[in-house]
Amino acid sequence: MQDLRQYLREGNFIIADGATGTVLQSMGLQPSTAPELWNVEKPEAIRSLHRAYLDAGSQVILTNTFGGNRIRLNRAGGLGKRIEELNRAAVLLAKEEADGRTYVAGDIGPTGELMAPYGSLSYEVAVDVFAQQARFLAEGGVDLIWIETMSDLNEAKAAIKGTKRVTDLPIFCSLSFGRRGRTMMGTTPTQAIETLWPLGLTAIGGNCGEGVEVMIPVLTEMRNAFADAVLIAKPNAGLPRLENGRTVFDMRPEDMATHARHFLKLGAQVIGACCGSSPAHIAAITEALRA
Repeated sequence: MQDLRQYLREGNFIIADGATGTVLQSMGLQPSTAPELWNVEKPEAIRSLHRAYLDAGSQVILTNTFGGNRIRLNRAGGLGKRIEELNRAAVLLAKEEADGRTYVAGDIGPTGELMAPYGSLSYEVAVDVFAQQARFLAEGGVDLIWIETMSDLNEAKAAIKGTKRVTDLPIFCSLSFGRRGRTMMGTTPTQAIETLWPLGLTAIGGNCGEGVEVMIPVLTEMRNAFADAVLIAKPNAGLPRLENGRTVFDMRPEDMATHARHFLKLGAQVIGACCGSSPAHIAAITEALRA
């Protein structure tokens, strides 16, 4: 594999993977079970997930560690004491499936707690929490750290600072934006990139959020603010709705691929999909972008 920073700096694009949580739920993961437990209890399910995305064309796959920080794990039945085991197991599974052919990103999601002054989580504690998880991911051998689905700008900063405290790996950071052009905590794309890009990120952009359409103003605003930034577009497969008690997403793979071509024209260099997507969505994106 080429050096990731240089590869993106040269203007190339890479195709990321799709959803983890919603795909695992389709395999039988219960809402009350931490997905990270499957790294040790059902490793073949995690391997098959990675294989499916790799076969679909993903050039970077995320470890199954979105909720792998100690705060989130402790809320999931006191799993915080197993943080090293669960994170390292996730990295091993992803690396063995990637087999040196594609990049493995150590996935870091939010803590799920409100940052001060709105909540009790202090900036200093958040930095320490993220540094701990990033260290286990980096020591496990990931190629980069991907901080994703952030809503609070200070929490995103804490995650970046914590990661930089323990590793010099490339860092991606993506936030979740709504239809009003802001995150749940009120951050705009311009505020996000003006605050976070100068911290030394390798890529920045949006993931998850309220459908694929929100990605257009996100990419446009970020490109206008920093013309040389490497941008990420990894939206959900449409909007969720309940059907017979299940959350479903309606966007077809071919429609996601059409949007992916538009994201590329808007300057996105890291393109994938999030909740509700599947390997079929990534395969369609791969075919569309490499045509």
